[in-house]
Amino acid sequence: MKRVITVTVLNQSGVLNRTTGLLMKRQFNIESITVGHTEQPNVSKMTFVVNVEDESKIEQLVKQLSKQIDVLKVNDITDKAIVVRELALVKVISPPNLRLEMNSIVEPFRPQIIDTAKNVVTYQVVGHPEKIDAFIELIRPYGIKELTRTGATAAVRENQVNTSPQLSILK
Repeated sequence: MKRVITVTVLNQSGVLNRTTGLLMKRQFNIESITVGHTEQPNVSKMTFVVNVEDESKIEQLVKQLSKQIDVLKVNDITDKAIVVRELALVKVISPPNLRLEMNSIVEPFRPQIIDTAKNVVTYQVVGHPEKIDAFIELIRPYGIKELTRTGATAAVRENQVNTSPQLSILK
């Protein structure tokens, strides 16, 4: 089962290496990782999506991460009401005679065209990882020249009205 773990850390040299090293030593596969600054100076937040089969292993991981130097807070937010987003940049082979067709097909995803050339269009798509997957599968027949994804980032919703797991990516 996929789990979403957030780790709030002091923005110090080596903290990312120590954190991912711990996951590697415990043989957790990191499916997605994002790291960025927070509203507090010198504090960053890491968001990991990891595949965990045993519930006790995730509890153990949270405890071990909490003991790491420079780690301020660790949360398994999987079972909370959360917002998850990812960004993808997709370069698609797009001869001028197909652009109108392509743009009408992808319109429901509300992508932004961020670059265009004679035979290539670069789309920026933001949303839930499943939305990104669906966009990629829809555009794949036209020919994907290059694909870059940021990985999922997540935040806990202020109103926790739904207590069931939110993410179908976590199945």
